[in-house]
Amino acid sequence: MTDDNPALQSAVRKATIRLLPFLGLMLILNFLDRSNVGFAKVAYQADTGISDAAYAFGAGILYLGYATFEVPSNLIMQRVGARLWLSRIMITWGIVSACMVFAHTPMSYYIVRFLLGVCEAGFYPGVLLYLTYWFPAKQRARATGLFYLGIPLSLVIGAPLSGWLLTHHDVLGLTNWQWMFAVEGLAATVVGVLALFFLTSRPNEAKWLTTEEKNALNAVIEAEERSKLSEVKHSVFSVLKDWRVLAFIGIYLFIQVGVGPITFYLPARLAQALGGGVNTWVGVLLGLPWLCALFATRFFTVYADKHDNHRIVCIAMLTAGTIALGTIGLTMNPWVMVIAACIAVPGLASSQPVFWSLPTRYLGGVGAASGIAFIVSLGNLGSFASPQIKAYVDAATGNGDIGFYILAGCCFFSVVALLLKKTHRRWIVDAEPAAGSSRTH
Repeated sequence: MTDDNPALQSAVRKATIRLLPFLGLMLILNFLDRSNVGFAKVAYQADTGISDAAYAFGAGILYLGYATFEVPSNLIMQRVGARLWLSRIMITWGIVSACMVFAHTPMSYYIVRFLLGVCEAGFYPGVLLYLTYWFPAKQRARATGLFYLGIPLSLVIGAPLSGWLLTHHDVLGLTNWQWMFAVEGLAATVVGVLALFFLTSRPNEAKWLTTEEKNALNAVIEAEERSKLSEVKHSVFSVLKDWRVLAFIGIYLFIQVGVGPITFYLPARLAQALGGGVNTWVGVLLGLPWLCALFATRFFTVYADKHDNHRIVCIAMLTAGTIALGTIGLTMNPWVMVIAACIAVPGLASSQPVFWSLPTRYLGGVGAASGIAFIVSLGNLGSFASPQIKAYVDAATGNGDIGFYILAGCCFFSVVALLLKKTHRRWIVDAEPAAGSSRTH
């Protein structure tokens, strides 16, 4: 089956139109519910008296919940189907996120954030695995990029929304941060219920595909799966013995270390530079970097697919992003900060869909479900470590800027890992992904 098969093209086009906008909406709410604690930081700490160290620990503990349940979640999804499981994930995380309304003490804050990670566990790797069921390898970076547009869109839309909600204090007896968590959490629950009626688990179940389209798409996907399994077969835990999987985990971990300060600290830092609290204006300014990321994600994923140079594109984006991240720590000029963020956010955030085209070319079967989940779960420990590192460095030095430099330096290790190659065998990222292609080592 060739890529220019009309039935295959039609099936991919229909899957793109039918599935990706809704998956993107789910991601918008997912990223909003995990990042809104950054917008609420000042108001939340002022009302509850929670310290900077407690805030940092609670912001990061979400990812411990992630790491614990990511692999089991993906394995369950293989059994019960993506429609049911992705819907369950979203419904439960929305409810838990809304429960931040009741988190007035450090312990209750830790519990809610940890449970949020538990409930969200499996969403990212689940969707990434889900996309391998619907999109051939040569179209997958583009499809993943369209899904990842949900991240910049969540901040383009969500940053002003969160800022606006934080202007509503003592409405119906709720504080501003309580309103923000309640509205954004319950919105996720509603969309999770809708997902039960909208998503389709596998091409064979799609009433909106013709028989010819189903057969064409299944033929390519199954051929790619056989090709991956003929090279290497993985069990649930054997993936952790594969040097390439370990490399992917390390790369993703260091990327998340760099994304952390953008998510958790940039809103408060920009508000400080502007001489006030987080409000609608701060939210609008913070939306600009994510608007840039919106265009960058689309452009670079299409470019990488077209030229089949995903590793090189990923290296370039991460290099620009880490340099810009360090620049944010150099200045308290709000306009320089926004310009630097307009480079850092597209570089670090938009590199991820390009990165994900690399392991999904290699992993198949059970190894794909567990491998993707291990990469996400262990890699997301970088998001747990990031606020802890910054809080420690800030306390040790008495300087809130140095943490940004340290985290940018850590993030640059992802570039180093992508640049390194084994002398006796090739990186899988350099191999031709097409089904049936020959691979040498």
